[in-house]
Amino acid sequence: MVKVKLIEESQDQNLYEQVADRIRGLIKEGTLQPGDRLPSVRKLREQWSVSVSTVLEAYRLLEDRGFISARPQSGYYVKQPVQPSVAPAEPNSSTPSRKAHHVDTSLAFQVSMTCRDPKVLKLGGAIPACELLPIAALNRLMGQVLRNHPHMSHSYDVPPGCEPLRHEVARRLLTAGCSVSPDHIVTTNGTFEAVYLSLKAVTKPGDTVAVESPTYYGLLEALEVLHLKALELPTHPREGMSLTHLEAALEKKQVAACALVSNFSNPLGSCMDDLKKKQLVELITQYQVPLIEDDIYGDLYFEGTRPKALKAFDREGLVLYCASYSKTLSPGMRIGWALPGRYQAKVEQLKWVINQTTAIAPQLAIAAFLANGGYDRHLRQLRHAYQSQMALITQAICTYFPAETKVTRPTGGQVLWVELPPGFDSVVLFQEALQQHISIAPGVVFSASGSYRNCFRLNCGLPWSAEIERAMQTLGYLIKRLI
Repeated sequence: MVKVKLIEESQDQNLYEQVADRIRGLIKEGTLQPGDRLPSVRKLREQWSVSVSTVLEAYRLLEDRGFISARPQSGYYVKQPVQPSVAPAEPNSSTPSRKAHHVDTSLAFQVSMTCRDPKVLKLGGAIPACELLPIAALNRLMGQVLRNHPHMSHSYDVPPGCEPLRHEVARRLLTAGCSVSPDHIVTTNGTFEAVYLSLKAVTKPGDTVAVESPTYYGLLEALEVLHLKALELPTHPREGMSLTHLEAALEKKQVAACALVSNFSNPLGSCMDDLKKKQLVELITQYQVPLIEDDIYGDLYFEGTRPKALKAFDREGLVLYCASYSKTLSPGMRIGWALPGRYQAKVEQLKWVINQTTAIAPQLAIAAFLANGGYDRHLRQLRHAYQSQMALITQAICTYFPAETKVTRPTGGQVLWVELPPGFDSVVLFQEALQQHISIAPGVVFSASGSYRNCFRLNCGLPWSAEIERAMQTLGYLIKRLI
């Protein structure tokens, strides 16, 4: 390590941020190369005359930003930049029909059912691999919960739900820019139930809901069940929903609510910046139209800091915030929540009437995991895995798919959106790939109007393997043959 000037206190930055910036500078200048081991915490403390806690916070910040990685029993190392060697073209902003549509999700149900077959490689569903999740730790905690709370674990839990979990959720929401009381949170069975209850609380059958285009097919399934129509709005693969088109719909009183995946949307991976998020919340506030926010991917950012939630800009309780730990800890535990704002009483009533309760034991186990401090380290590892897997799948697309293929470039989440030339039929690709035991999600399932037939979604939540590379090669062969 080169000699550096000692770091001094600053009013503009915390000491650990200055340490992190200094190390980042050494990486940028090439003094520290990818693969190099950083000085131990004790050694850096002595060299730069700072505390152990300052060095640890600096290293954690650099790990969050994707510059270094921790290796158990070894220390911290400079990370190799994760990016494909060839950058494919990106899709343009979508141009959906201006008409509201009834929803038919029969094909989406077929796609979901491919997850039943253990022989199928699940590149269609946005499913995290079990080997990337802290299953052993959660199982131990579940056992402790059942031993320590034998009667409570088998009892009903009335809304708003388990207090220890709501306390931990409220604490973690600070990173999303939301300062809330645990009493304002309603626990649910995953994000889908939170979204469903929120939609039912603010709409009536026949209403129209403004959505991104393309949008998550689970949201379309909720609209179909509730007999609601979808108004698809143009959406940019990086910047998100067009506020100009949303404002036009609000002015014409076309929509009763708005619903979107706010951070690293599914399937595009778009993420609005803070200014646009603030403008969006100001728009719905101006017209007093509720907004259902699905922030299930917010913790899965690849670099920098966690993006804010739309709820962070809500001052009148019009944003109904929904999320869960299904993509980061356990899909099967079904632990989610809603922050329904002014609609909390209605959401609690609906929760009790429709589903009564969320199982207590999984809530307590998740709460214990969050409280013991392991979640942040797990997230760093998971984000790095998703970023690496996304880069490898993007590289495989560049290698095996036709040259005219377009691919999104998300900065978080776990899915990629692939666009092929007009006229291509991804439904036929879905059927032929399934015969090869490979599932994809054809683009039409992400649109109420049946658009995006030439597109499909890929899941990057599975660790890269020879099997996945063979599957990508097979998909490339099938695509070229169909074109």
